[in-house]
Amino acid sequence: MAEFQIYHNPRCRKSRAAKQVLDEKGVDFEVIEYLKQPPSEQEIRDLLQKLGLSVRDIIRTKEKIYKELNLKQATDDELIRAIAEHPILLERPIIVRGNRAVLARPTEKVYEIL
Repeated sequence: MAEFQIYHNPRCRKSRAAKQVLDEKGVDFEVIEYLKQPPSEQEIRDLLQKLGLSVRDIIRTKEKIYKELNLKQATDDELIRAIAEHPILLERPIIVRGNRAVLARPTEKVYEIL
C-alpha cells in the first residue's frame, strides 16, 4: 500500500495541482478517484477523524445536489450519508498519510503532510 492517498477529481484544478506536488516530491501515493470509487460512510468518518474537521468543513455547499437535498439544516449523520451517496459533495483534494490527512485547499496545505 502506498504511503499517501489522494482523494482526487481529475477535472478539478486544485486537485490536479495537489497531485502534481506529490508527483514532484516523488512520494509513493495511491489515487482514489472518489467519484468512481465513492467512500463509504465509515470511510468518511475515518477521514474526518484524520482531518480533525467536521463534516461541514468537507462538504461542497455550492453543489446543486446540496440545495436539492436541502442539506443546510441536516445533521452530521445525514451529511455523511449524503456524501457517501453523492460523492460530488466531498471537498477535494484530501491527502492522507497514515493517521493524518489534510484538505489541500489551498494547494500549499499539501506541504503540511509531507
